[in-house]
Amino acid sequence: MSDLFTGLITSKTRIKLLLRFFLNVGTKAYLRELSREFQISTNAVREELNQLTDAKLLKSNREGRRIYYEANRSHPLLPELTSMVRKVMGIDSVIDGIINRLGALERAYLIGDYAVGKDTGIIDLLLVGNIDRYHLEDLSRKTERYIKRKIRCLVLKQDELEDFFQKFENQPKLLLWQTDAEKPPVDDTHAIS
Repeated sequence: MSDLFTGLITSKTRIKLLLRFFLNVGTKAYLRELSREFQISTNAVREELNQLTDAKLLKSNREGRRIYYEANRSHPLLPELTSMVRKVMGIDSVIDGIINRLGALERAYLIGDYAVGKDTGIIDLLLVGNIDRYHLEDLSRKTERYIKRKIRCLVLKQDELEDFFQKFENQPKLLLWQTDAEKPPVDDTHAIS
């Protein structure tokens, strides 16, 4: 799927950085962490980070000895970039193919690696509501074939959600969808804890 970006952006490192930071704009990372994750030299990552920072797509913040990078939330192209990244990573297909068709779904969260922008090939979803698991499995299989990624779903009832968030407080999560936009979700931290 990231092939869609390669026609526009020639640097594979830049593509990885865009995916990493714009899937979940609350994600922060530092140079050596990104270098290890991408298995690319620190100089190659540093060069791309500098270019993205100069373009004001990323901002940096020193914390102790490390410089952390994150998406610039005030950049005018932020909504378009996050939309493009979701399309490239298949998240838009997950929302269209699964979440919007489940009926009694109350909320849907992206959890695990994808919630921090790591494209591991396995999309973990936390779904809250009264969901027909057979229908969910059927929709998941169809969507997996289309996006060429594995989808794993954890289904909880509303009363189980609070307990889950308490037990997995530091679990990265990104709210993808909810039924009532007026009602704030439990533990509305979209950024990584």
